[in-house]
Amino acid sequence: MGWTRLYALIVKELLAVLRDPKGRAILIGPPIVQLLVFSYAATLEVRNVDVIILNRDSGHWGQELIERIDGSPTFRNIEIAAEQAEVQVAIDNQAVIAAVEIGPDFSRNIEAGTPTDLQVVLDGRRSNASQIVAGYLSQIGAALSAETPAGKRAGASIVSSVPRNWFNPNLTYQWFMVPNLIASIALLIGLIVTALSIARERELGTFDQLMVSPLRLHEILIGKLIPPMMIGLFHITVYILAAVFLFEVPLRGSLFLLYGSAIFYLGSVAGLGLFISALSMTQQQAILGAFLFMVPAMLLSGFATPIENMPGWLQPITFVNPLRYFLVIVKGVFLKDIPLSEVVNQTIPLALIATVTLSAAAWLFRRRLE
Repeated sequence: MGWTRLYALIVKELLAVLRDPKGRAILIGPPIVQLLVFSYAATLEVRNVDVIILNRDSGHWGQELIERIDGSPTFRNIEIAAEQAEVQVAIDNQAVIAAVEIGPDFSRNIEAGTPTDLQVVLDGRRSNASQIVAGYLSQIGAALSAETPAGKRAGASIVSSVPRNWFNPNLTYQWFMVPNLIASIALLIGLIVTALSIARERELGTFDQLMVSPLRLHEILIGKLIPPMMIGLFHITVYILAAVFLFEVPLRGSLFLLYGSAIFYLGSVAGLGLFISALSMTQQQAILGAFLFMVPAMLLSGFATPIENMPGWLQPITFVNPLRYFLVIVKGVFLKDIPLSEVVNQTIPLALIATVTLSAAAWLFRRRLE
């Protein structure tokens, strides 16, 4: 009889989500659109950069530097300024992200073998992009310096480095972004679907009926837990197929390890959703609560910035973030062929988070019964 009751509750939860046209649209349309859009748009690469150059040098090397910047695929429009005021206006109006000023003695110093400076003015309002552009310009300047007479004379004493990128040889950004989106969008869908579960019952007036039904407390929790996990596994499967066949991201690891850890990941996400849902009285409160957790979870997961770069007092907070652990697993399975031991090390915290959140949700349900 217990399995029959549990099966009926699971079917009822699935029908409550899938029979609603708006619910179906939310579950199917936006996640696919997000995967396609974010895979191309959400990138930290800096391309199509506009720069302005103030060339005070009339020699060969100043013009050579301009041609090299113009020939770089990173830069789109190269404006030539006649005076310093044009540079200030271009930066102030965000018409360009960087300005390069070539001094009047640039070519003369190069021919004489004297060190010379190249002034680069960057728009600090776009700090990350400015740092990357500064790196691009430094590389162009270093390459030019190596071909000057002084650079050729010192060539024998210069140590050259040859970079080799493991796991992503061509630094294809989608190889990094798509696995991250698999975990992030699964968090979004799983959290919202679960958070709305109890809140929807309360708004419809069926929550009290559910609590006085023959269903036991653990059966209610399991019945509310399994449908979001099934929906999450469906989305993860769609994303994996898209990653492999659409974006051509290599799948070097074991799908068995990926799906095994995904069950614990979705369990921890559903546990957090049930906890939020148990605290909420309306669906609006549940959605707000889900987003209140989701935004910090994205920022503190290592998705965009390494956790090691965060302040020391902030890093311990990331230990309760399930996205942190699953990102390591999904990127490791796709790009690295992560071993079983590492998957287990990342899955244990997911199991602990699921246990704690589900226990907290059960405690809130008991209080409702009292």
